[in-house]
Amino acid sequence: MHGDNLENFVTFYVKDQLFGIPVLKVQDILTPDRIAPIPLAPPEVAGAINLRGRIVTVLDVRVRLGLEESETVNGKMGVTIEHEHDLYTLLVDRVGDVIGLEKDLYESTPSTLDALWRDFSSGVFRLEGKIMVVLDVERLLNIGGEDNPAKN
Repeated sequence: MHGDNLENFVTFYVKDQLFGIPVLKVQDILTPDRIAPIPLAPPEVAGAINLRGRIVTVLDVRVRLGLEESETVNGKMGVTIEHEHDLYTLLVDRVGDVIGLEKDLYESTPSTLDALWRDFSSGVFRLEGKIMVVLDVERLLNIGGEDNPAKN
């Protein structure tokens, strides 16, 4: 394997499904302890946290993917990403590893993937016994329309 043929991903799970985000987009991994609600926010916006003095919007990935809402944030993990100079924390069930995958193994999103998930996927990697869905961060954060990424 050559280094220029590898892409590194931070992996995480939502309802036992493996997802990945390119490691260069990830700013922090955290355990959110207190999420402040944001009045009138869309259901997928769980609220906001204070991260080292910055207000960060928390997006519940379960809700965004059309799954049932998390009953509690206890035990949940946050993957903090930067998008267009703003920070967002993706609330996930658990964080996996940072893995390097050969770009040759990358495949386009299969048509058999749930339609909503296809909208947020930029492709997949077939790993041993499972598929890792690569999330398109920009599309995931686009709540409420073309020009409106998830903002409070």
